Amino acid sequence: SDYAVANKRGFLLMSANNVSEVEEEAIYCIVETQPSYPGGDSAMFDFIKKHLVYPKTAKENNIEGRVFITFVVDVDGSITDIKILRDIGGGCGKEAVRVIKLMPKWIPGTQRGRPVRTQFNLPIVFELDKDNNN
Repeated sequence: SDYAVANKRGFLLMSANNVSEVEEEAIYCIVETQPSYPGGDSAMFDFIKKHLVYPKTAKENNIEGRVFITFVVDVDGSITDIKILRDIGGGCGKEAVRVIKLMPKWIPGTQRGRPVRTQFNLPIVFELDKDNNN
């Protein structure tokens, strides 16, 4: 069975026969079991809501929208290689990265029953509270 693996040079199409030496450093985009935040998605969204501070510049300029962040969940669950895929400005991207860095270790993704480094994309919504002005 073939699957795609991302590494520093791009994507490779791998078969089960020639995986072992690449597997240690490879970053997977598609895995049998996706990485997950401890406690599930609702716990993750609660964490984000609790720690996210709406940037002052974004508030002053009524900036709202989704910031897309990508990161790697490592084999031990730690989060590495955090990058902003799409920013909406006003400091929202930096704030999203700050909150991701605060997260506890995740449950790593697995391939063939073994934990592997997995790329994960996460949208973070910035929405001004119309009543309380956040």
